[in-house]
Amino acid sequence: MSVKKIYLIRHGQTDFNVAGIVQGSGVDSDLNAAGRQQAARFFAAYQHLPFDKVYTSTLKRTHQSVQGFLDLGLPHEQHSGLNEISWGVREGMRITPEEDEEYNGVLQQWRRGESHARLLGGESPDEVAARQRPFIELLRNRPEEETVLVCMHGRAMRVLLCQLLNYPLSAMDSFEHRNLCLYKVHYTGSMFSVNSFLDVAHLQDCPS
Repeated sequence: MSVKKIYLIRHGQTDFNVAGIVQGSGVDSDLNAAGRQQAARFFAAYQHLPFDKVYTSTLKRTHQSVQGFLDLGLPHEQHSGLNEISWGVREGMRITPEEDEEYNGVLQQWRRGESHARLLGGESPDEVAARQRPFIELLRNRPEEETVLVCMHGRAMRVLLCQLLNYPLSAMDSFEHRNLCLYKVHYTGSMFSVNSFLDVAHLQDCPS
């Protein structure tokens, strides 16, 4: 087969991102003005590519981030496997590693390889990885889709990249992300590789 090209992006900015409020899979927020501008910049840079399919999570911030491509009439599928990790009872709250001992503790557990750990009512990275596997199989088994656009979420993207590259989930934080950043992933039919890391060239002069 020819090399499948996967354009993997994180959704654009929301007001929750600016405020440092955890969204997770349970907060279905909209893009803010900066996020819409980021989406427009990405569309302007990549609208010329012959995408065979656009994949998103079920959350509207991912749909809004690729709306320009959907308006072209490109085939679109949404998958709950691409949804952000659930942060449980902490969703909708402002939590940071510096200010929240429990949250920081869970992040440290993940870095130690304890990927079963979760916040109360939330998901573990192991559970996110499990729900992503059917989507990964879909990518593997649709060779006719040679160029695809995938829009998802920061923590879930880190889990997905670990799975595609056969990294342990403890390496999640190696994959940095920003709103509307791009990872270009190639699939040869036997293995995935990252062709471009954290590409934000399309966001020059755009609010971050």
